Amino acid sequence: MPHRPDPYGLLARFESVDGLLAGVGAVRDAGYTRIDAFTPFPVEGLARTIGFEERRLPWIALIGGILGGAGGFLLTYGLNAWDYPINVGGRPLNAWPAFAVPAFETTVLTATLAVILGLLILNRLPRLNHPVFEVPDFRRATVDGFFLLIRSDDPLFRVERTRRALEQAGAVGIDEVPA
Repeated sequence: MPHRPDPYGLLARFESVDGLLAGVGAVRDAGYTRIDAFTPFPVEGLARTIGFEERRLPWIALIGGILGGAGGFLLTYGLNAWDYPINVGGRPLNAWPAFAVPAFETTVLTATLAVILGLLILNRLPRLNHPVFEVPDFRRATVDGFFLLIRSDDPLFRVERTRRALEQAGAVGIDEVPA
């Protein structure tokens, strides 16, 4: 008997926003943590209900900004004080107020670039295809469908057990997402 590969997860369809929110709450109460939701429009409170708490991006921005600011300051200081020292009007070679504007600009630039790069990495982009696109009913996610995905890398995931949990949560349709 050939080994059947594990699915990417189970995708459940709900009839309404309230049904989706209730379903998300039910599967979260059942202990599932590796879940995602797809809706045709933003749903107030859905991210909080799913348990989405992204705390890495502000740290990425802070580190990028600090490194960029320090780099910009050291670059201008090094160029003016060591590499090309010109005494104009008796000003000191290490006049730090003159280096503040370039340091600020490099802070903003590198923090912005760090956030863009961090978003791409954390969202695993660019990704040209996602396994949920293989489910025919998923096309409704852009029109009138409300979907909940429980991924197979969840510690509690077992196909039949998870299917029963989604049925009890009020799903009107459940599809297996191929890996």
